[in-house]
Amino acid sequence: MTIRNWIKFFFMCLIIGGVITGAAGIIVRWNFFGSYLAAGEIGEFIAAFAWMIFLGFTMSVIAQAGFFAYLTLHQVGIGIFKTLTLWNWVQVLLILIVVFDLVIFRFAPAAQSFSDWLFYGGLLIFLIFGAIATAMKKVQLTGKKHVLISSLFFMIVITSLEWIIALMGRQENIDTYVALLLFPLVAVNAYQLLALPKYNAKSDEDRKKLEERRKMRKLANEGKSSKA
Repeated sequence: MTIRNWIKFFFMCLIIGGVITGAAGIIVRWNFFGSYLAAGEIGEFIAAFAWMIFLGFTMSVIAQAGFFAYLTLHQVGIGIFKTLTLWNWVQVLLILIVVFDLVIFRFAPAAQSFSDWLFYGGLLIFLIFGAIATAMKKVQLTGKKHVLISSLFFMIVITSLEWIIALMGRQENIDTYVALLLFPLVAVNAYQLLALPKYNAKSDEDRKKLEERRKMRKLANEGKSSKA
């Protein structure tokens, strides 16, 4: 990917993370935001909303770091296990382990009631169904069925690792941030997975155009030299 396209990719991910977190923050924390509006404290409302957007920017950067780390991990995994089929089976095993870890070691200690289990169960369903939808769209875009497992692995395992920041917290209102941080991670990771080929293709086109311009300049310079 060229630097120009990487910058476009980076800022698009930032925008997605900020917008999703800002919108989700108003919905999830409406009691908090609504109190400012009810009191006519517009400045405080804007400041709180800006904080939500900044939080989304932060999660977007974490998601992008996780994505490029996964691209390296994927190549290393294929190299270690020699075949894509075996590496896919390893990824399936890791997906099951991570889901088990989420339920037993992350959700169970924090779930004190049936409503808590509904809350965490809903988030897990959102994560898994978001992963399935993204993976199926990836297969549709590429026409390659073998990318299904790697896409699911990235959307579930890598997103969960990025999400661990919130899951390890034990503050009084941590459930709010557990939900808030998941939404931008899923959205940004889905965008990265689906949009990267477009940016790579655009980068290839840009390199070809640059090479053509260099050839034209070289021919023009040679023409001037021959006339001289």
